[in-house]
Amino acid sequence: MRGAVMDAGRTLAMGQDEAVGGGRPSVEAPFGKALARLGQSRPDIVGLTADLGKYTDILPFRDAFPERFFNVGMAEQNLVAVAAGLARTGKVPFATTYGVFATRRAYDFVAIALAHSNLNVKIVAGLPGLTTGYGGTHQAIEDLALMRMIPGLTVIDPCDATEIEAATEAIAEHRGPVYMRLLRASVPVVFEPGYIFEIGKARHLREGSDVGIISTGFMTERALDAADALRKQGISASVLHVPTIKPFDAEAVTEFSASVDRIVTTENHVVVGGLASLVVETLFDAGIAKKVTRIGLPDRYIECGAVPTLQARYGLTTEAIVAKIAALN
Repeated sequence: MRGAVMDAGRTLAMGQDEAVGGGRPSVEAPFGKALARLGQSRPDIVGLTADLGKYTDILPFRDAFPERFFNVGMAEQNLVAVAAGLARTGKVPFATTYGVFATRRAYDFVAIALAHSNLNVKIVAGLPGLTTGYGGTHQAIEDLALMRMIPGLTVIDPCDATEIEAATEAIAEHRGPVYMRLLRASVPVVFEPGYIFEIGKARHLREGSDVGIISTGFMTERALDAADALRKQGISASVLHVPTIKPFDAEAVTEFSASVDRIVTTENHVVVGGLASLVVETLFDAGIAKKVTRIGLPDRYIECGAVPTLQARYGLTTEAIVAKIAALN
């Protein structure tokens, strides 16, 4: 079930009524537009996809540079292998597919063909976590856990359109393999223009003293909204955004955790092996004993359904974060 099944005007992966930001301005295809801009000054950048160009927002690059774009068909292992070959000739390949296919189907190729040789390939993966209603075959709910286990692979989970554009520029400059999650189509704008993204750096976005929310991906937007709502209830919430899963900013997490009474993690991912696990590992290594409440997906396959309904059912909403934190006090 690929693009042809979803081609009913738009995909449910991140449609207008299912976009991350309620009422916020949005940008169409921020990744593809950023890559097309980069292509103007970077002739070494090439684009690839596994028959999912329309649904991974790389078409702006294809349209601008058709001679530098390759569709390898429904063959994710081949996608990675071709990208690896192009990297060995001095190109900087950006390879797009869905996260489930890049991880489950091509994992060995990413680990050995790319990371083992430290090749300069950027995998940009759509449908992260619970951003599609097509069930366990398409929901990449465990991809961060899988990819952070590969030595030398940089892993990024951007929050919004602004950060996607900034991260695209950053990974193009970064030497080495990258796995970046992709929010596609109409992506909300949370961060102001000029936002600086640095690989491996967390951002302290909101000050607070009662509870510290550590978040990644689009859950940071909801964490910020939750902090605003909690303030009205007399609860002071601090927010730390961690867009880079690997290398992980353990120093920022340790410093942040020491400044609040309790920690809550929020992620669009299973609560096993992703952000929550990294935070707990970091606190353990630092000798910090602090209760951590995990907000994320359960360790199970998620059923098919409307994205807003599923996100509400599994607690990936601002309201769910507020309720969870309020119950702690």
